[in-house]
Amino acid sequence: MRKFSNTTIDETDQLIIEATQAGLPVTDRPYHTIARQLDLEPEDLMQRMRILLEQGIIRRIGLVPNHYRLGYRANGMTVWDVPDERIDELGNRIGALDFVSHCYRRPRHLPDWPYNLYAMVHARDRSTTDRYISEIAEILGEANRQSTVLYSTRILKKTGMRISQSRQG
Repeated sequence: MRKFSNTTIDETDQLIIEATQAGLPVTDRPYHTIARQLDLEPEDLMQRMRILLEQGIIRRIGLVPNHYRLGYRANGMTVWDVPDERIDELGNRIGALDFVSHCYRRPRHLPDWPYNLYAMVHARDRSTTDRYISEIAEILGEANRQSTVLYSTRILKKTGMRISQSRQG
């Protein structure tokens, strides 16, 4: 048994975490593939994963695309200085745009870094990225006090925390 905050997981849960933390297999039925590897019924595996997700042991199950391999080479993290009292409203609007993969709030680091709203923009070329950034600026309107863009120059590691595969509690 292993304890996570106030929740304890058993050996089967630990095996599920270890089998999935580097990603799901690229198969027609990834949960069935993992269940077979762990000698579980697919329904049992999926139920256990749902519980682990609900308990916060697994934070999310999602796709992490390699935008460069998909042809999106003009990617920019846009950062915006907007009024704190409007950040939820504006962030929801920006995050809903098709060309924004993620949008979130970060603390300001004054006086050097006044930005509190971040939105990652993906496009195949720089002129399209610039057009998308203009669209965001238009949506933000007068709420946009200042902004900048940090363009990607290389792919960074895209993994979350990994749990050691040792069985130590």
